[in-house]
Amino acid sequence: MVNLYPPSIHGEEEEEADSLDDACEELHEACKGWGTDEDKLIEVLGSKSPTQRFIIANRYPELYDGKELDDLMKSECGKGDFGFALRLLAMKSDDAEVKLVRECTHGIGTKDHILYTIICGRSNAEIDHLKKIWYNTYESDLGVMLSSELSGDFERLVFNCLQGVEEEYDEEVHTDEKAEEDAEKFYDAGQGEWGTDEKGLFNILCCSPAEHLENINSSYVDKYGYSLSKAIEKELDGLIQEAAIYHLNMKLKPFETMAGQIKKACAGFGSDEFALTSHIIRFQQVLSDVNAAHEEMYEKTIVDRIESEVGGDYAKLLRTIVEYSI
Repeated sequence: MVNLYPPSIHGEEEEEADSLDDACEELHEACKGWGTDEDKLIEVLGSKSPTQRFIIANRYPELYDGKELDDLMKSECGKGDFGFALRLLAMKSDDAEVKLVRECTHGIGTKDHILYTIICGRSNAEIDHLKKIWYNTYESDLGVMLSSELSGDFERLVFNCLQGVEEEYDEEVHTDEKAEEDAEKFYDAGQGEWGTDEKGLFNILCCSPAEHLENINSSYVDKYGYSLSKAIEKELDGLIQEAAIYHLNMKLKPFETMAGQIKKACAGFGSDEFALTSHIIRFQQVLSDVNAAHEEMYEKTIVDRIESEVGGDYAKLLRTIVEYSI
């Protein structure tokens, strides 16, 4: 499973904090006095890796009387797409994800199409960490909060993912024979019976490590003539179909899946800036691979897509993030 958090999230800092003091000073100076130097904010925050931003987010309040960098970005750059993106960049990656979950579930309705990209397709370690940071931030249980917002099969899939039940791959356990057996179980839960056993489908999708799920997929193709993804399309529809296929493909072909989400944010009439911001910043740790997949799939780079869809300081910021990440 691809990890989206930098090693620093798990206590493995790769740089000395004082090596980024100059960046903190530049951010501070860009916001001093009358007006804000947006170009400097773009240059400094947009050019930093997730690990560097982790250090900056910790270091800034140490240097400037306890003021959080996120609060500074909020006061200086407003609530638009540009300001919101800067706020996420001013946070550690896990804090930014918690902020995004909050935004997806706060107010009237939920942004389910963004929520599942944060919860589904994650490693056990990252999903456990996300739940911990949510609790530390909001003093509530993430599962309890989501149970009040979601319902039906979508809630069931999300809760399977939240449990962090993916098994560790063991070639002595996850044999070819077991792959064939699980492929049959997947078929029996869907095409093989009247109605769909969503619980059975989700259990296989969530418990199977990527290597085993790939073997299940191969066995399924050999025996039934089409892939697990196609089987999900036949059995589910709407949001739950999208989320289940996303979870599956984040295990089987993660970079192509992330590239597809970036394209989806720009599809149709107008772009979904909230989704685009979320994907570019959340996927930053692996954007080089995502960009390569995007270019191969769509014959254009992510920067090309950004420039054709959005403009102004917001476009400059997203473009800077991508260019420094690839």
